Amino acid sequence: MMNESKIRTSAIGPLVLFVILIGSTLGCGPILLIPGGQLTGNPSALPSNWEFTKEINTIQLESRPSEPYSVNIWVTSVQNNLYLHAGANRANWIENIEADPRVRIQILDQVYELVATRVDDADEFSRFADAYEEKYGSRPRNENVDEAYLMRLDPR
Repeated sequence: MMNESKIRTSAIGPLVLFVILIGSTLGCGPILLIPGGQLTGNPSALPSNWEFTKEINTIQLESRPSEPYSVNIWVTSVQNNLYLHAGANRANWIENIEADPRVRIQILDQVYELVATRVDDADEFSRFADAYEEKYGSRPRNENVDEAYLMRLDPR
């Protein structure tokens, strides 16, 4: 019969492996819903247009250049502009962008340097919402431009 301390010890093994795995990846991009650090793709010149992102649901966004913080996020392109939407959620990446708008995004293995600008124009937000619905099959959760955090990514 196995005693209680052996049972507890054997359960710790997978937990330790998980913690080591997560700890070893914190210096790189995000994994699923777990934020990461600096993106590691190939630095690239901006493309002539962002139309190719219509086939890509999720990209990686790096904010806070002084101490990189990266997340996986949906992306929407409209008339050669690229948008990220947080709804009314003041996510960490939104706070980072408000402090320093310089961002990097990684699409596949390419990394692009951009600057994020909050959209405050209702017509621009409406064009984004239409494209978002076309791409993802539903409208953004919050379409009030005064409440929602919609970021347009522009060249630096």
